[in-house]
Amino acid sequence: MQYFAVFGNPIAQSKSPAIHTMFAKQAKIDIQYDAILAPFDGFTRSVSDFFALDARVGANVTMPFKEEAFAMCDVLTDQAQSAQAVNTLFNSPQGLVGHNTDGLGLIQDLLRQAVSLKDQRVLLIGAGGAAKGVIKALFAQQINSLHIVNRNIKRAKELVVQNQALFPNWKITAGGFDSVQHEQFDVVINATSLSLSGAVPPIGNHVYKDARCVYDMVYSKEPTIFLQHAHKQGSRNLSDGLGMLVGQAAESFTFWTGQHVDTNPVLDVLRKAM
Repeated sequence: MQYFAVFGNPIAQSKSPAIHTMFAKQAKIDIQYDAILAPFDGFTRSVSDFFALDARVGANVTMPFKEEAFAMCDVLTDQAQSAQAVNTLFNSPQGLVGHNTDGLGLIQDLLRQAVSLKDQRVLLIGAGGAAKGVIKALFAQQINSLHIVNRNIKRAKELVVQNQALFPNWKITAGGFDSVQHEQFDVVINATSLSLSGAVPPIGNHVYKDARCVYDMVYSKEPTIFLQHAHKQGSRNLSDGLGMLVGQAAESFTFWTGQHVDTNPVLDVLRKAM
């Protein structure tokens, strides 16, 4: 038996135990995967206590602990370094390895839907942790350019400076919501949580009409308010973030076990259960 867990606060809503149990069944691996509520002031201790026990292989980390997880790791992957956050922990002989699969999960879901990213102009809405986690993965797909918009313009521009310091050849820019009044994009990705509060980003409606794909990292039973708004503006290739959730989980599972799994049946189960 191999043991895994996801740490967060709150955590009762997490779909990770169900997702990874289905992955393990596919891979014919005997695992136990638990959801652990970590105290706001005791995340590091909770993780250390978990990995101190036998056969504890790996763990996922969700809000609000991804930056704390980043700080406690002995080894960091390139994806974790780029995101400055960790959502996947692996108990290795070299110590605690930190990885970030959010961007890889997004890419896996877009490719699953036959969305080509090569040479595409991408608009990323938001400059928080969700946005940070996907930038490197997007450029790995050879996108043409990335423009980041955010209410806090300074925060968006800081992301540009951080990434251009490491990757000066990347075509990456940033601005406020009004910086896209006359711009066109092939792919529009909402990395904010505005949909959860029933709001949409205050950007020009032409952005949705011209885009080949509009993606909301938030997911719900019905189309999110962001996707509903995009549809009203003429966009037809719409997707919420449930596939990204399953995709990032699949990347974590592969990172721990070396086993590749099919996300489609898992996604179908989750969608029907919503």
